[in-house]
Amino acid sequence: MHRSGTSSPTRRRRLMLVAAVVCIVPVGLAARFLLGGWVADTAGGVLYAVLVYLLVAFCLPQRGPLIIAVMSLGICWAVELLQLTPLPRDLGAVFPPIRLVLGTTFVAWDLLGYAAGAAAAWLAECCLRVWGRTASAPEPAAEAH
Repeated sequence: MHRSGTSSPTRRRRLMLVAAVVCIVPVGLAARFLLGGWVADTAGGVLYAVLVYLLVAFCLPQRGPLIIAVMSLGICWAVELLQLTPLPRDLGAVFPPIRLVLGTTFVAWDLLGYAAGAAAAWLAECCLRVWGRTASAPEPAAEAH
């Protein structure tokens, strides 16, 4: 039975992932539309990979950070390689917002941006896990003199 006011670790993790997505999406859109050139492209690639990491972690909350990072990187690379075909461009012509998800033009440099984003998300989650264990560990008892 589940008591009100408490939640499972999976539920808490998913809520934190949703909160992170809510933060990452506007930052990614701002980078896409407010920055220019190489900076926008690189920031967009990194943030796209972070977003994919968060979505994969949401869908597979029991998986470890390294597995999630590898899966996220694979998804990002697959989407980039799909841009070597006319499919993303054709879908973007029918439904323009899909261009934000699939892109339209293959850029090899994006592959590195995705790797950086997946690595950054993996590192952030590892740090948060260590911090969470440290923060929840009981403090050692003071020695009596």
